[in-house]
Amino acid sequence: MPGRSLLPTASSKAAALPRIVTVPATGSTNADLLALAEDRVVDEGTWLRAEQQTAGRGRQGRVWNSPAGNLSASTLVAIRPDDPPAAGLALVAAVALEGAVRGVLPVATALRLKWPNDLLLDGAKLSGILLERGAAHVVVGIGVNVAHHPVLGDRATTSLRAAGATIDAATLLDQLARRFAEWLSVWRGQGMGPVAARWSERAHPVGTMLSVRLPDQTTLEGQFIGLDASGALLLGLADGARHVIHAGDVFVV
Repeated sequence: MPGRSLLPTASSKAAALPRIVTVPATGSTNADLLALAEDRVVDEGTWLRAEQQTAGRGRQGRVWNSPAGNLSASTLVAIRPDDPPAAGLALVAAVALEGAVRGVLPVATALRLKWPNDLLLDGAKLSGILLERGAAHVVVGIGVNVAHHPVLGDRATTSLRAAGATIDAATLLDQLARRFAEWLSVWRGQGMGPVAARWSERAHPVGTMLSVRLPDQTTLEGQFIGLDASGALLLGLADGARHVIHAGDVFVV
């Protein structure tokens, strides 16, 4: 983003609505928004969307493919002293995205959330969410396979177009931004309870067998038994122990 200039798009129709800024291409919307936030150029509620992203990143340093036609966007949340723990924003983003996508699919019965914030359609990965912390804010990056989906060796993938949806990335972001603002308000006003409850309604059910690859590359298998108060995954192991997962790659067995 040369010069870090931001030009509002037609989506910015009123001060009360999220402000969406679109650029033709950039390396990473997350990296750009983090830099802009540090320079105090942008405020909470700003969304930065790139029509094409050339250096997109996923969780744990993975490459995220971001061709033209897919949604690549990031938003800024300013952390206030009385906010709930910032880790809960992963679930805020997840329930907002699930609601936006559910509304555009011809058939959404196979749409499920997978901890912490993956969105699956009939078991195939549809989107990715990456949170990155700044000095006094969190940048939430969201990528959705709208028109295209990559072929990955370790998991199935799909796109909205493959599922019969006709929405474009810009229109999807309009809907997502509004839902995110609504759930952010719930998180701030009522805490994690309602957010976790919605996430649980739309996720793999209690009792689902999961395999979790931890950051140190060890693997645990067990039953999903719910979320703790912070939104961490509770995994019931075969020996009866309960393991709290704060980070890791989760696979439905």
